[in-house]
Amino acid sequence: METVKYKLKKDDQVTVIAGKEKGKSGKILKIDREKGKVVVAGLNMVKKAKKPRKQGDKGGIVDIEAPIDISNVMIVCKKCGPTRVGIEGDGDQKVRKCKKCGEVL
Repeated sequence: METVKYKLKKDDQVTVIAGKEKGKSGKILKIDREKGKVVVAGLNMVKKAKKPRKQGDKGGIVDIEAPIDISNVMIVCKKCGPTRVGIEGDGDQKVRKCKKCGEVL
């Protein structure tokens, strides 16, 4: 399966634009480019049963972040809020810019 190029990166501040977490924001922890999913800190929490792996570890039910479809999140610009991303060549390197105000992200 092909990996798709996305304009989002790890540690980007994003807001959710669709689904049960709509309107909430957080930082991207992980991007799965093959499946088109992102894991956002503190959002889409699910319960998971955890087995103790070593002696002394505690098992039980823990809360973890589940992946969200990448199309349901939008990057947040510091000036103007949720926005789309454009890529422009700045000399010999490419930079990501806000589509609303033109600020480098």
